[in-house]
Amino acid sequence: MSHTRHQSPRTSIRTAGSRPPVAPAAAGHPLVRGPRRTVELTAVQAMALLGGAPLGRIVFTRRALPAVRPVNHLLDGGQIVIRTHRDSDLFHQARQHGGLGVVVAYQADDIDPLTHLGWSVVATGYCRPVTDPEDLLRYQRLIRPWPDRPMEAAVRVSPDLVTGVRLTA
Repeated sequence: MSHTRHQSPRTSIRTAGSRPPVAPAAAGHPLVRGPRRTVELTAVQAMALLGGAPLGRIVFTRRALPAVRPVNHLLDGGQIVIRTHRDSDLFHQARQHGGLGVVVAYQADDIDPLTHLGWSVVATGYCRPVTDPEDLLRYQRLIRPWPDRPMEAAVRVSPDLVTGVRLTA
């Protein structure tokens, strides 16, 4: 699966009361004026966008409060797979609940900071540890985590509720 990501320069900070956003003419960016609209995505459209995203955010419970971590992922058979370490809170909770799993959310987006156009997707479902040794080896080859520490475990999120929006001009 190839991943492409649109990169664009940062915009300047606007103050409250300033005019609606107008992206300056920049290389590769159309001049976009006026308000943005949100268009609801189907679950299939949302998962296709998620599959092409290079990173996302896993949302889980830590000490009875929401915790959010940026992670990279892959889609495998409609499930979101994330590598982690065995002593992480996420892995501990997923393992503790066994085959039932623990409820999490996974969010990814690609919103251009100049034009404010793009998309956002949230997948909510049950997170379970990956227990098959062959699957673990395969995920170790396919997913390169960012932290400089061993990531000997992995979890799968089985999305039960997938929502998404596209921001258009």
